[in-house]
Amino acid sequence: MMIGVPKEIKSDEYRVSMLPVGVEELTKRGHKVLVETSAGVGSGYEDEKYARAGGTLVDSAEQIFAEADMVVKVKEPQPIETAMMRQGQVVFTYFHFAADAELSQGCLASGASCLAYETLVDRQGRLPLLTPMSEVAGRMAIQEGAKYLEKPQEGRGILLGGVPGVEPAKVLILGGGIVGTQAAIVAAGMGADVTIMDVNLDRLRHLDEVMPANVTTVYSDAHAIYEHAIKSDLVIGAVLIPGGRTPVLINKTMLKDMLPGSVIIDVGVDQGGCIETTRPTTHAEPIYIIDQVVHYCVANMPGAVGRTSTQALCHATQPYAIALAEALGGDGLEALVRSRADFNSALNMHQGKVTHEEVAHAIGVDCDDGFALK
Repeated sequence: MMIGVPKEIKSDEYRVSMLPVGVEELTKRGHKVLVETSAGVGSGYEDEKYARAGGTLVDSAEQIFAEADMVVKVKEPQPIETAMMRQGQVVFTYFHFAADAELSQGCLASGASCLAYETLVDRQGRLPLLTPMSEVAGRMAIQEGAKYLEKPQEGRGILLGGVPGVEPAKVLILGGGIVGTQAAIVAAGMGADVTIMDVNLDRLRHLDEVMPANVTTVYSDAHAIYEHAIKSDLVIGAVLIPGGRTPVLINKTMLKDMLPGSVIIDVGVDQGGCIETTRPTTHAEPIYIIDQVVHYCVANMPGAVGRTSTQALCHATQPYAIALAEALGGDGLEALVRSRADFNSALNMHQGKVTHEEVAHAIGVDCDDGFALK
């Protein structure tokens, strides 16, 4: 099997999809791995490390997409990459189709098989390839929120944890999953007054047991969200529907009642975001302001900490990348997705058809259900 590792080209994206050890493990099994030059530099992995691991360095992404049977990436293919994808090729990466019609149409037109990290579900019902980046993004959300609450950054001029005699910032976290939990841990550790909202009462009970005293759990409904949002200094959007469009929990009319200089960090921007006024931003231009509320909606937050993120991501993806390569070199992709539930859930598109129900619903097309598990 020929496996390709292109350099990520999304704005301010410093991650790489495979560590040198991953290249070594694949080459040991008889596969050939093409690595684009400088692909790992942003994460601190020089070309020679990939060469020593058995990888073949190539000068262009064009060569990788032209020759590789399987392309392993980090972020969704950019338009120039989508144009290079082809029938019979497998692309394994984050896609987030629900929030990007152009990407969806481009990948469908290519005929490539698209396996998405964010929809792969393991035997325990977890999202093992989304979890590490959710952990990074959750922690970063508080780090960035604290920065943009500073007055020079257009925020309210509030120190997240306060000081003796001065109350701390109020932080509202919408969603008690991985992102929300990690955000709450960091915010609570900094001394903020934290509220986590979720619709899952069992999850709220668990969080209530494990979180420190400065974290309060509240059931999420429209009235409760409004009452807490208008009093909060920092709001973290941490809602996820795997493969689907994130529901809108704060609409644009609510912004007028929020505190001037308050900050929204919408971590779910890749899936559309849970704030109606969310639109993707970049690390170069991370914020915009609507009704005096600062919006931070960077679509690849973990990309800023490439070294940490690459290691966390690749530790999770490596076993799946190896299993996928072995299957493609054996019985083929269709046999794999019919025999393993995790890869079945990861397959979003195949030969010009959408194969994931939530993705199909989100982009308004029919779902091909021809890949039932044996």
